[in-house]
Amino acid sequence: MKTRLSVLLAGLCVLWLAVGCYSTADGHKKFGRPFAKDRLESRYERPLDQVFAAAKTVLGNMGRLVGENTIGKTLEARIDNSTVWVAVDEVEPNITRVIVQARRSAFGGNIDLASEVDKQIALHLQTQ
Repeated sequence: MKTRLSVLLAGLCVLWLAVGCYSTADGHKKFGRPFAKDRLESRYERPLDQVFAAAKTVLGNMGRLVGENTIGKTLEARIDNSTVWVAVDEVEPNITRVIVQARRSAFGGNIDLASEVDKQIALHLQTQ
């Protein structure tokens, strides 16, 4: 009886550690596995508005843009059954930070897609 209780308690502890809430790039919290690798950060020597416009264009070309916050400079899109968030903020007057986060579902990050979106933003900025 004690071993069953110990096994049950250990299983509940593992479940509790594996499932929780994760923060999205736009500042919201969602249910899911919080320790999944799902975000990248890049910095560009471009003005904030130019980087935000490039990110919006890239997300529109790669998938469907479902949310845009022009005050907080965040974007949300659906690409290949994954949700992608992009947050853009100014570090210095001409240096802009871009955070790209991609998740397949609540339990899995999609770092490959986040990397691809980040690369496409860089390429789009290079052509401007």
